[in-house]
Amino acid sequence: MKFPFLSTAALGLLFTGFGATAADQPKPNLPAVKTPSFRTDTLSITKFGAVSDGLTQTSAIQQAIDASSKAGGGVVLVPRGHWLTAPIEMRSNVNLHLAQGAYVQFSKERKDYHLIKTSWEGVAAVRNQAQIFGKDLENIAITGKGVFDGDGGTWRSVKKSKLTESQWKRLVESGGVTNEKKDTWYPSAQSLKGSTIPEAFYLKPGKDVKDYEEIKDFLRPDMLVLDHCKRLMLEGVTFQNSPAWSLHPLMSEDITVRNVTVLNPEYGQNTDAIDLESCKNGIVEGCTFDVGDDGICIKSGRDEQGRQRGMPTENFIIRDTKVYHAHGGFVIGSEMSGGARNIYAYNLTFMGTDVGLRFKAARGRGGVVENIFINNVNMKNIVAQAVIFDLYYMAKDPVALVGESSAPPVIKAEPLNEGTPQFRHIDIRNITCDGADVAIMMRGLPEMPLRDISIENAVLQSDKGLVCIEAENIRLKNVTLLSKNTMPVMEVQNSKDISLDGIKYTAGATLLMRVTGDRAKNVKLVGTDTKAAKKDVEFGDKVSKKTVTISQR
Repeated sequence: MKFPFLSTAALGLLFTGFGATAADQPKPNLPAVKTPSFRTDTLSITKFGAVSDGLTQTSAIQQAIDASSKAGGGVVLVPRGHWLTAPIEMRSNVNLHLAQGAYVQFSKERKDYHLIKTSWEGVAAVRNQAQIFGKDLENIAITGKGVFDGDGGTWRSVKKSKLTESQWKRLVESGGVTNEKKDTWYPSAQSLKGSTIPEAFYLKPGKDVKDYEEIKDFLRPDMLVLDHCKRLMLEGVTFQNSPAWSLHPLMSEDITVRNVTVLNPEYGQNTDAIDLESCKNGIVEGCTFDVGDDGICIKSGRDEQGRQRGMPTENFIIRDTKVYHAHGGFVIGSEMSGGARNIYAYNLTFMGTDVGLRFKAARGRGGVVENIFINNVNMKNIVAQAVIFDLYYMAKDPVALVGESSAPPVIKAEPLNEGTPQFRHIDIRNITCDGADVAIMMRGLPEMPLRDISIENAVLQSDKGLVCIEAENIRLKNVTLLSKNTMPVMEVQNSKDISLDGIKYTAGATLLMRVTGDRAKNVKLVGTDTKAAKKDVEFGDKVSKKTVTISQR
């Protein structure tokens, strides 16, 4: 596809970025992140009988952590080798350090994991204890150059549609069971049973841990959960093959995640890389993520429980990080009922994610997402949307699987209440995308439109351009929409106070913009060559031609 009106330099922006820095936006004025510090006293797990053969399960890691903490803290060293262990519980003032070549594999034996009351996807739940767990701790770290392997295949179900025919055949022949439709594999009959019980996903009032024993296999552990902790650091380590979420700081503060790698199979259900839930003050930098669900994810509890908790995720810098496969590269939601604010994300690269920048919520969530600043994001081969704001999140993969419906939701106003989510005051600058289904999708609610969103300096190659539904005070400036489908390039529905300034688009486009909906008002097209399209604006029924004004700077 050729774009004759664009210079070679302009097309080069798709691959080199704009050279801008986060200084183009308000500089982060956030509290300093407090980092942990440790005594130099070092205990090797070999002193506690650890055997590096990948067969002999050891409690030596836990013994060393306990001994170090009891002595006032320090470093617990896991040397080079293959170490098999049960779940690990962190202690205050301990740095668990994996040497280069250290490979820590978590037990495949489900009996080694205990059910506990915890949180899962933003609500109280019963789950198997995380493989690395800590609660009410201070001054903790996991560092080094080694690898943690969660052996997640022991726990995860797998959808047939996510595997090749030969992969599916081998999986079924390996053991486990399939559901009645023969389209999902489960590692055990107990796991399958759990999938049929709706209340398995949360702690039902009046129930206790013992009431969930019969579906224990279904209640997968996260790889790492640090709950109500302060001054925590993850640095240099690789976490792979998680049974569920990989890294889950929960209601914690002063968080540093630096040069961490998370690797999970593409078909891994719920294997998010990092979920920062109701946390404050932190930095995520220099990381690499390649997972089966969302990459960098901001959360704050779900629905009424999240609102009652009332703890937003706030004051974070996320920078210099790469995401390969994931449902979303950078994601806020959908469990954001406590809100999210003061998030600065910049210098990010997404390659092959389903969605690039993903903001998702739904009625019932509530919560306010605001003051989000994003700068310098480069994307390649995005399957669905490069940028999406969606208040109709339906808990499905962003790309419909075989047999799943991908029909759009019915848009109908409902009364405002505490469960109405809000996205506002979001600034995105200097982004590129080479390949996506949709460049920009905005879909608010009739009773609560998306508000105050700005996208500036973007070059986006996609099949479709802009779709803007139920939004207010939206500003696009110096945005290039190189869409293959130009009927239309931009669609605006029931939205008002829309500024489209300096828009470039595919030469010879069939239709530049379509405006529909009786609530559409004040759409301004500024500094844009409307003559490059065969038709500039098409109006829907009940839309006055005065709704759109076209002017030059």
